[in-house]
Amino acid sequence: MSLPERVTIVEVGPRDGLQNEPETVPTEVKIGFIDRLSRTGLQVIEATSFVHPKWVPQLADGAEVLAGITRQPDVRYPVLVPNERGLERALEAGVTEVAVFAAASEAFSERNLNRSIAESLEMFAPVVRRALDEGLHVRGYVSMVCGCPFQGEVPVDDVARVTVSLFELGCREVSLGDTIGVGTVGQVQHLLEQLAPQILLDRLAVHMHDTYGQGLANTLAAFEAGVRTADTSAGGLGGCPFAAGATGNLATEDLVYALEGSGVATGVDLDDLLATTVWMSDQLGRPPSSRVARAVMARQREADRR
Repeated sequence: MSLPERVTIVEVGPRDGLQNEPETVPTEVKIGFIDRLSRTGLQVIEATSFVHPKWVPQLADGAEVLAGITRQPDVRYPVLVPNERGLERALEAGVTEVAVFAAASEAFSERNLNRSIAESLEMFAPVVRRALDEGLHVRGYVSMVCGCPFQGEVPVDDVARVTVSLFELGCREVSLGDTIGVGTVGQVQHLLEQLAPQILLDRLAVHMHDTYGQGLANTLAAFEAGVRTADTSAGGLGGCPFAAGATGNLATEDLVYALEGSGVATGVDLDDLLATTVWMSDQLGRPPSSRVARAVMARQREADRR
């Protein structure tokens, strides 16, 4: 197999990237982050979530963020909603796209959602139905597809069952998340091979965390298998507040660098993206985890010394 000619990158930094920050990022910084990302050529930027502030206090200002950003006509700004109340708040904020979040692990579903997988899907059914009635695009997430911190191995059949169920509810796209970053190329290939008879792979996305440094390899393996969309975060920001040890997402610039160097079009201006990553790392007071950003910053420091 070979890489596709073009892929779509879903930037999740403003939502998944910032939800695990130890300190709440100021609203104006979030707005500045999204506005800068909007000018890089990214087509999809997940802006925030409408989860109850008790559970994700870092994103309690979702409505204010959406009201403050400068929307670009060619950029989509989806948000995450956990339930009907979250959807109501999102609709009040004028969103046009939402995402719902399920788990392939029974243990994680019970701890994170206080529901079994079946019960969580029942909870999402009216959310998706109402969103579709309102004319919204709906995306589904399936977390823990390569492993779970509470139960260990996650059967492929469970991943398939949840993924198919989300499509049956009406999701247009489903993103498969290696939430704790334990997956390997062989595991990703096997998972997609098992899903292919049931699901069109070009309607899937992958969301690879980089805990063990496998995020880029796993994402490229998914692209070679037929997936055409990947979730990443600028600077490698992120982590799951409900899964201990889950470090950041695959860095957007690391993926863009690899793809552009391989002749795969992303539509993203790497220089603009790196400038945004450096700006955001300055706001957070720490260097980015992205290998490409660190290499470029080191090269610039060396040039400045000469």
